[in-house]
Amino acid sequence: MYKNILITVLMAFFLFACHAKTEKQTDQTAEVIEKIADPSYIFDGVSLDGWEIVDFGLQGRVSVKNGELILERGDGGTGITWEGDPPIMDYRISLDAKRISGYDFFCGLTFPVGDEYCSLIVGGWGGATVGLSCINGMDASGNETTTRMNFADNQWYHITLEVSGGKIKAMIDNQVVFDFTKGNHKLSIRPEVYQNIPLGFATWHTTAALKNIRLETI
Repeated sequence: MYKNILITVLMAFFLFACHAKTEKQTDQTAEVIEKIADPSYIFDGVSLDGWEIVDFGLQGRVSVKNGELILERGDGGTGITWEGDPPIMDYRISLDAKRISGYDFFCGLTFPVGDEYCSLIVGGWGGATVGLSCINGMDASGNETTTRMNFADNQWYHITLEVSGGKIKAMIDNQVVFDFTKGNHKLSIRPEVYQNIPLGFATWHTTAALKNIRLETI
């Protein structure tokens, strides 16, 4: 009798697990279809189509898992560059990013501003610095956009960058981090991320995950 009860319980558990798995797969499929149909999503969550893995030298592995772009820790930088042609003004980039492990930036977003390039650094210089690299030759650790924030491992942060109206505005979880007026300031990037031009992401001595990467004109 006990054997029959055990078999019944196990069968019920198996059927429940299969149903839950099917629902999860259905949700994931619907999400992928939505992102493929919407051209503003430049990462489809299932492949690296449209992206080039950067050969920084001693970089970590780049892969896609469960809808996330995984940049594993390297002895220096790990990164990818979008193969598309981004706008140079009046656009917005948004994504969700998290640091899985490491001690430096988990999101280094290189982007165009007119005929110049710049990088938004999130979690640099020991894990807490946010800012633009570079403004008038000064990197994110020491210019007018520099700020410090605490970032927890394995926690998603929603990052938004807007380049419009002569300004560069960054938000993390809908909180404005800086609203920088370019004016006559000279923008540039550090040589370590030169291969991320015109639009790309990098980490530094850090494993990170990115998802929901979106590029929109505004």
